[in-house]
Amino acid sequence: MLKIGDFSRLSQVSVKTLRYYDEVALLKPTQVDEVSGYRYYSVAQLRQLHRILALRDLGFSLDQIGYVLEADLSMEELRGMLRLRRAEQQQRLLKEQECLDRVEALLQLIHQENTVNTDAVITKDTAAQRFASIRKTIPAYNQIGQLFAALFRVLPCWAARGPCFAIWHDDEHKDQDVDGEACVPVDDKYQGLPTIRCADLPTVKVASVIHHGAYNTLSQSYQTVLKWVEANGYQVHGPIREIYLQCGEPLRQDDDSYVTEIQVPTAKI
Repeated sequence: MLKIGDFSRLSQVSVKTLRYYDEVALLKPTQVDEVSGYRYYSVAQLRQLHRILALRDLGFSLDQIGYVLEADLSMEELRGMLRLRRAEQQQRLLKEQECLDRVEALLQLIHQENTVNTDAVITKDTAAQRFASIRKTIPAYNQIGQLFAALFRVLPCWAARGPCFAIWHDDEHKDQDVDGEACVPVDDKYQGLPTIRCADLPTVKVASVIHHGAYNTLSQSYQTVLKWVEANGYQVHGPIREIYLQCGEPLRQDDDSYVTEIQVPTAKI
């Protein structure tokens, strides 16, 4: 029998860790002196401790390790757990590599332009959203307000939910005859009218940037996010959205107090 200090030196595991493994019932001492409370271990327990350490090194949680030790898993069951752990680690490495690629891309942009835009681009999955809309070809982008005015004339006040947004359906920038859709998130109960489209906006992965400033300066943030998309190995994969988070009445193109989110659906090249 070995005192906890001797077992600690033999196993190269701290006394604090051994006590914790005892508390969580992962590695109980062979014997505990009723008077002194001293813990005693056997040399045979080194094998179990080494299993614990090996599984911890592979990233398994203590709960998972306890299950492995208690369940007396077959070799095939253990292989299954290890394959799952391998898949988790591969996914983590992929995310880390994507993060590293984004850092490298930003460094390249800074090197090329000798500046960095303070409007950060992020990637995210948008939430599914039911919306009502009117879609038409309009003379220019700044005429989208006409479609919103037509939409709000017939949309019940109770149905609207959240900030309105525009969807731009053209595959490229156009100086005229723009395919625009004015959209308003609505309650799930709203069914729409013959003159109003009512549909569900799907969940998509987007590159997003928040533009603080007037509508007539939106092109600056568009350049930022589209450069980011290209530099990070993505491509535009669907209609671009503009979410109007803060604006005023009457609408102006030169109001610097406006806040707009630009969402660019993306896919890896």
